[in-house]
Amino acid sequence: MKKQIYWLIFIVLFLVGCSGNDNDATPEDNQDIPVNVGVSNNQIAENLHVPWAITKKETTFYISERHGTIVSINTETGDAMRLPVQLQKKLYTGGEGGFLGLELIPNTNLEAYAYHTYEEQGKVKNRVIRIEKQDNSWEEVDVLLEGIPGADIHNGGRIKIGSDQKLYVTAGDAANPDSAQNINELSGKILRMELDGSIPADNPFQDSYIYSYGHRNPQGLAWTEEGKLYATEHGQSAHDEINRIEPGRNYGWPFIQGDEQQENMETPLYHTNGNTWAPSGIAYDNGSLYIATLRGEALRKFDLQTNEATILIDGNGRIRDVLIDNGEIYFITNNTDGRGNPAKNDDRLLKSVMD
Repeated sequence: MKKQIYWLIFIVLFLVGCSGNDNDATPEDNQDIPVNVGVSNNQIAENLHVPWAITKKETTFYISERHGTIVSINTETGDAMRLPVQLQKKLYTGGEGGFLGLELIPNTNLEAYAYHTYEEQGKVKNRVIRIEKQDNSWEEVDVLLEGIPGADIHNGGRIKIGSDQKLYVTAGDAANPDSAQNINELSGKILRMELDGSIPADNPFQDSYIYSYGHRNPQGLAWTEEGKLYATEHGQSAHDEINRIEPGRNYGWPFIQGDEQQENMETPLYHTNGNTWAPSGIAYDNGSLYIATLRGEALRKFDLQTNEATILIDGNGRIRDVLIDNGEIYFITNNTDGRGNPAKNDDRLLKSVMD
């Protein structure tokens, strides 16, 4: 009976998720929308279109937009530019898919790792690629991994270089909860690879990208100064999670959630119980995680010593990603993704001084 109820809840959530699809805008359409810069002391830029990830090099932010563009914002000169990303496989933007994670590559002129959704032979999938900035576009120059199962919901999408100089990728369960428990499938996992896309010799499963499994839809990754990895994850019907990620561990989805326990499965460090945050990107600073929350419509602070969560900033709608740099917090709203209530100037890049 419990299993039947679980599947009924899953089907309802699937339909709700699909109902949130945004419009069919293209990169060319997005380029016609001017990005305004330097609007106020706490607002860096406005008129972003479904932004997903923030990165930064020196005085310039680079922000991915789900319909296949990257916006650069130079805070020193006040210049902004939106450029298309030229991909070898056509971008798929249905549901929660699109051009998602973005991570600048250190010690390059201007190259980045990116994660995007595509469709092949009628199936939705995800890829990890390397891109390079040209004069009028970003160009795909290499493929690190493709064929990651995708869907209109639960694509994961966060991509980060860890403190160990390995590349980490979050992959959702792609609307197939049982796949999260299958270590022969990449969905429902946190993946780890070398910066050239090869499998690290010290990964927990031989000849496998899988670093941890049993995940529903992880979207945030952050490391402490000691190299401890934390991840945020969307739960089913609330029960959103913060997990301390360790190699080879099973984080329980779809068998356990909240405080439930099963042998050889990890319970979360923290979960939201009956509340829904829909946590996305996270950043770490001085003993705390800073968490962008979508449904929760706030930037939250989680103290790793006390396991207490507080609202740091609210009133801006859905928050997709957060970055901490030189004592300031930067974050992007996500009100234009089809599930928010956008103002005329959404979406926005905002900042706040650390407390």
